[in-house]
Amino acid sequence: MDVSVLSLIALLIAIIVSCISPKNIGIMAIGLAFIVGHVMGGIKADKIIAGFPLSLFMTLAGVTYLFGIAQVNGTIDKITKYAVKAVRGNVALLPIVLFFVAFGLSAIGPGHISIIALMAPAAMLLAEEVGISPFLMALMVGNGGQAGAVSPIAPAGVIANGLAAKLGFTSIAFPLFFNTFLGHFAVAMLAYVLFGGLKLWKQGAAGNAQAGAIANIKVEAFTKQQLMTLTGIGVLMVLALGFKFDVGLTGFTIGAILTMLNAADENQAVKSMPWNTILMVCGVTVLVGLMKDVGGMKLFSHIIAQFSTPYTATLVVGFVAAVISAYASTSGVIMPAFIPLVPDLVAKMGGGDPLAIIYSIVLAGHLVDVSPLSTTGALLIGAAGPKSDKQKLFRSMLIWGFAMAVVGSILSWLFFTVLKF
Repeated sequence: MDVSVLSLIALLIAIIVSCISPKNIGIMAIGLAFIVGHVMGGIKADKIIAGFPLSLFMTLAGVTYLFGIAQVNGTIDKITKYAVKAVRGNVALLPIVLFFVAFGLSAIGPGHISIIALMAPAAMLLAEEVGISPFLMALMVGNGGQAGAVSPIAPAGVIANGLAAKLGFTSIAFPLFFNTFLGHFAVAMLAYVLFGGLKLWKQGAAGNAQAGAIANIKVEAFTKQQLMTLTGIGVLMVLALGFKFDVGLTGFTIGAILTMLNAADENQAVKSMPWNTILMVCGVTVLVGLMKDVGGMKLFSHIIAQFSTPYTATLVVGFVAAVISAYASTSGVIMPAFIPLVPDLVAKMGGGDPLAIIYSIVLAGHLVDVSPLSTTGALLIGAAGPKSDKQKLFRSMLIWGFAMAVVGSILSWLFFTVLKF
């Protein structure tokens, strides 16, 4: 069998396994690349190893190390508490405020998974205490975190922009970030209207006996270590965004300075880094790199092109990416597998906007991630309070997640093909 076909089969195996198993498919992808490329295809091992995205690895590790410090020493948790206190007992504002808190914290660097894991327990318990629907709170916090996921200095944003840069698109960081935020904000506001947000305004803060718990929440002042950490994060944002410093190397440098100043336990910061995701992304990238070398990526794009036209590509590709993303990692599987095929897909279709397709892959892939089959949704369900009906919450979020595959693909087509954002 042709090596290009074998490489495509290998990618499909990795995607299927990622959908049905919690195993890290990055490791499997590296093994598959070795078997298909070296053992069956006779490609030298050095060439396969050269496909390892060292620059991407350094960027992800550097950023997540710095924000591991912020997580370990309580800086991020304290920011969240100050934001909750700021609503002064207005229950109707709380889901909206928490959407923007999750967005802001995710966008400044840690990424959505770390922020959802941190915020979910407090947000879901708080929803139960003050009479907010757990489903509504889960959708608001979940979409908020996802909205900040592709910030230029957040892990998913680093991955998306790195993959796009390899295709020659080096100036899309902020349009990609804005488009993803816009999509998540739109569906979050839809959820707010549909699932009880307007009702909260009618009852008002005074109508809920527990609303005072929000207004009276006690938050201690930032410690010296936390203030140093906030300064470090600010310096990273200025240097990376304003002066184009390398994000990963800058993150490592600032993190090293902070640990030298005893801002946090270094070992705990390293342990808090999302090594599973980093390895997954890098491993899949090795397999995709092999596919590009042996023609497997062209074959993959040819198959998708059979069902697409330049006018419907964002709809079709967005839907396929979203359906798979409901079961698999958007950062670790969907973006590394789908973004590299865009140029070939455009060529096979005889036209189309490659940037619109990239935007669609990222937006549609992330919109379904509030599904309980994804990490974001699972964290929110797991954090639901003791009075919540978790089985009902699971069903509701599952329906929402699959509905987002349709909504996400339609939004992508509307935003990027019809309106040409």
